[in-house]
Amino acid sequence: MQVLLKKYSLPLKHTFSISRESHDVQDTLIAALTLNGKTGYGEATSNPYYKITVDSMEKEIMGIEEEITTFNFTTPEVFHRFLTSKGLSNFAVCALDLAAHDLYGKLKEKPLYTLWGTENNHYPITNYTIGIASIDVMRDKMQEMPWPIYKIKLGTPDDVAIVRELRKHTNAVFRIDANCAWTAQETIFNAPILKELGVEFLEQPLKANDWAGMEEVMHHSVLPVIADESCIVESDVEKCALHYTGINIKLTKCGGLTPALRMIKKAKQLGLKVMVGCMTESTVGISAIAQLLPQLDYVDMDGALLLKKDIATGVQITNEAKVIFPKLAGSGIQLLE
Repeated sequence: MQVLLKKYSLPLKHTFSISRESHDVQDTLIAALTLNGKTGYGEATSNPYYKITVDSMEKEIMGIEEEITTFNFTTPEVFHRFLTSKGLSNFAVCALDLAAHDLYGKLKEKPLYTLWGTENNHYPITNYTIGIASIDVMRDKMQEMPWPIYKIKLGTPDDVAIVRELRKHTNAVFRIDANCAWTAQETIFNAPILKELGVEFLEQPLKANDWAGMEEVMHHSVLPVIADESCIVESDVEKCALHYTGINIKLTKCGGLTPALRMIKKAKQLGLKVMVGCMTESTVGISAIAQLLPQLDYVDMDGALLLKKDIATGVQITNEAKVIFPKLAGSGIQLLE
């Protein structure tokens, strides 16, 4: 099995800001695995919060290149066990795991969602993310991209005022992501106001390790609360069940589709709502997320929509928020360059 890595800097349509950082470009690593004339593609983006760069991932993967080349590939699950035994970061594992799943589906000549026993005739609509900016800029972004559901990034001194102003310009559903910027008291106070303003749920309002604060929120918040930074890997799911209404799984953080499938199953057993989110990936990563759609309650897969220029074809999202699945098997990915 051949492995090839390509590094990209993906320019964004607009500066993207959350409570702790801003950027105009998203660096990403594309992994390609080729076997028997078929090539599968996977992706993992850099992330300063988790101290991951494309160079660090490339170094990790190339450190085991020879072992990957001689690996007897049978299923993505077996390959994932091999990767995790090598001590790679979850981000590096994710790029290879997504490529392995795409490759496996192409070898089997079936889309992944079909191999998993699901159908794509019903799926949640992705939200479109509005990053932190001035109210005028946030409003203009909404008007530039009319959408049925917006995820609004907050974490400023004027969060409620921002939502109140944005509500004047759309009837869309709002989801709020504070990216760890609020306290328990702020969350409990803001929740009823935001509910009246058409907010569906709150995502990660408190710091990731503030479990005591989240217990207080769960007892008093009138809005559901979804874990993001508090739910990174499989072992976090059970703990989140006591402190959140649902979880947001990020493929890059947990290590790919293989653990994500197990996390979804565990979350449902515990009565949690399940969301999968993106990290501003190209269509490579978004197409992998889309294979999970039939299993999800919510999804945030707008990464490719935020880019000035994409690098691949695969799953498409139309201006009406409809998902178009490609005829190509696996995750349906082909690189453009």
